[in-house]
Amino acid sequence: MDLIDAPSPNFDPRKGPPDMIVLHYTGMQTGEAAIARLRDPEAKVSSHYVVEEDGRIFQLVPEERRAWHAGVSSWKGQTDINGRSIGIEIVNPGHEFGYRAFPEAQIASVFALVADIRGRWKVEDGHIVGHSDVAPDRKEDPGELFPWKRLAQAGHGLWVEPPVAPGQPLGEGEEGAGVFALQAGFTRLGYDCAPSGQFDAHTTSVVRAFQRHWRPEKVDGVADGETRARLIGLLRLGT
Repeated sequence: MDLIDAPSPNFDPRKGPPDMIVLHYTGMQTGEAAIARLRDPEAKVSSHYVVEEDGRIFQLVPEERRAWHAGVSSWKGQTDINGRSIGIEIVNPGHEFGYRAFPEAQIASVFALVADIRGRWKVEDGHIVGHSDVAPDRKEDPGELFPWKRLAQAGHGLWVEPPVAPGQPLGEGEEGAGVFALQAGFTRLGYDCAPSGQFDAHTTSVVRAFQRHWRPEKVDGVADGETRARLIGLLRLGT
């Protein structure tokens, strides 16, 4: 794999080997601007890789080092996501500057890079996630246009399309055993969503993050039958 060296000073030591891959979009108007920021000591952010829209891959931080890409985040009860993950920034303006589909050349490079990383480190399918999965209250990336289904079909990540069971949608402000069970399911999958039985604003953020990854056709924060069916299907995979 051809990599373009663009070293960033923004890293520190890891305490152990990485076991996650976190995908982002850059959320800036150009790839050049994003790479410049990720290499700026004053910005105090970085990633291991940046994948341009034309498919070029830039390496900013060695995989053996801890890059600063996830911020305050959590997955499966672990909070030092930077310390356990490899971060891939995918050039895209994002929701703020004109979110658009990811070009095929770019997607091919991302898929190849993920496969390459997994050839070096033990990364389970349930540990290939988006920034919005680990920080649902703060982040939306890589967003509902990223082809998670195709990535899973290529052998990297989780995907299910179970039959939809009937049921009353659950939304913000509701409470009860159904909400508790929903929150418990999200927690088991990996999200920071401690069961309380109260469908609060944080639960809405978690539902939106889940939908961006596993139900991208409708991202509204309402746990309808299809959203819940996909959550149950993923949990049945043994995650």
